[in-house]
Amino acid sequence: MPGTMADSAQDRNLPASAKKKARAREDGQVPRSKDLGHFAVLGMAGVLLMVGARPLSGWMQQLLGNGLRFDHRMVADPAAMGETLARLVGQALMVIVPMGALMAAAALMAAVLSGGWNVSFKSMHPDLNRFNPITGLGRLFAKQHLIDLLKMSVLALLLGVVGAVYLKSQWPGLTQLLAMPLPEGIATLTSTIFSGFGLLMVVVGAWALVDVPLQRWLWAERLKMTVEEVKQEHKEAEGNVEVKGKIKAKMREIARRRMLAAVPQADLVVMNPTHYAVALKYDEGKMGAPRVVAKGTDLLAMKIRDIAREARVPVLQAPPLARALYAHCEVDQEVPATLFAAVAQVLAWVYALRQAPTGTVAEPRVQVPEELDPQSPRFARPGRRPA
Repeated sequence: MPGTMADSAQDRNLPASAKKKARAREDGQVPRSKDLGHFAVLGMAGVLLMVGARPLSGWMQQLLGNGLRFDHRMVADPAAMGETLARLVGQALMVIVPMGALMAAAALMAAVLSGGWNVSFKSMHPDLNRFNPITGLGRLFAKQHLIDLLKMSVLALLLGVVGAVYLKSQWPGLTQLLAMPLPEGIATLTSTIFSGFGLLMVVVGAWALVDVPLQRWLWAERLKMTVEEVKQEHKEAEGNVEVKGKIKAKMREIARRRMLAAVPQADLVVMNPTHYAVALKYDEGKMGAPRVVAKGTDLLAMKIRDIAREARVPVLQAPPLARALYAHCEVDQEVPATLFAAVAQVLAWVYALRQAPTGTVAEPRVQVPEELDPQSPRFARPGRRPA
């Protein structure tokens, strides 16, 4: 059915995201070119043979001579023959192991150049699905395996054709080897082998130059994503909406509690008379201007008023100033210069109230610029110039 084909290969037409590529590398999926590794190993072997041809030839003659030399002690004592064999194997390993290490290093360098340095042990974890014949049959006919089979067939055919053409061109000289003196025959055969090896290196190297970008393209094709996968990744990156909403609500609750805890230390609460409440504090030694320590509307405004009264913080009914402070000041922010005069009036009232008996100081009639009052037709929102 059409609905079941959403995740099919035909629908994977979106390039892989950076997150999916990073996850693939963590799983050990990187674009590796085996042909580049073959070229590196063959190249290192050729360099070692060209550089160390004569020393290797002398070493092999000496090793073969020592292996075929017997005396009466070795015939009489089988243990002596075992010691000689162990010594010969040790001598052989002293040459073979370094050569193998150099070729392994060349293969490792080729792998790093084609896909970068990447270490992952996830591919070594046991996977029982690999023993399932049905899934194994599906992997056998996968695009990657079919392309690899086609590559190997084309490369084998190419090497066979090049090798046949080269042998045909060298055949007249090879038929004359038996008629040549031994040194001249060996030199001719060696030259023919090295020329053929060089031609082989050219073919494999050219094939590797094609295979490296091909493997990167196949890797990108395997990681392509569907529209649903992209949407799911965006959701994971942005986080669950409900969880984020709960986190924001929790943060607002924490900020609300911290704000209400600052009300008892305020110098004054300005109200309007029930819709807005703004608590102000001014410390001449620590602050450059009065600061808003709490603000709220409706139920929160009533809560601020009740806490202030319990803490015996003066509460002043000054609707225009309360509205202006709420609109133009944030919590823990200093009062803007345009409201200095109005705030100075109410603070002066607070200081006079502290030094005078209760009820003997009249409440000030505070006026604020019309463009700062949200209920004024000339009100200018914060960040905009007044009309």
